Amino acid sequence: QVQLVESGGGLVQPGGSLRLSCAASRSINSFYAMGWYRQAPGKQREMVATITRGGGTNIADSVKGRFTISRDNGQNTVYLQMNGLKPEDTAMYYCRADGLGIGNAYWGRGTQVTVSS
Repeated sequence: QVQLVESGGGLVQPGGSLRLSCAASRSINSFYAMGWYRQAPGKQREMVATITRGGGTNIADSVKGRFTISRDNGQNTVYLQMNGLKPEDTAMYYCRADGLGIGNAYWGRGTQVTVSS
């Protein structure tokens, strides 16, 4: 029984910024990795950014230089700072937590990000 609750989504103008939060129901150090994924209408879900228990990060090429993933272990929360938002960033953003081993993944319900003028 793992709960991941995303927040911080909304409607923003192109070039704006948004900070997403993913609050976990247990210590985020109990997961091997956590990350953010997104899915736009008519498209496959794609990885945006991940951060491992050891602190290593992976950022998708499409958002590199604009998005940053970080964590606050004391708050059991992972963040996604999004700057320089573009209309193509519009999507439902989901938080994922991975335990050790293949198939041991947990997903949040998602938070909508819409970038439009």
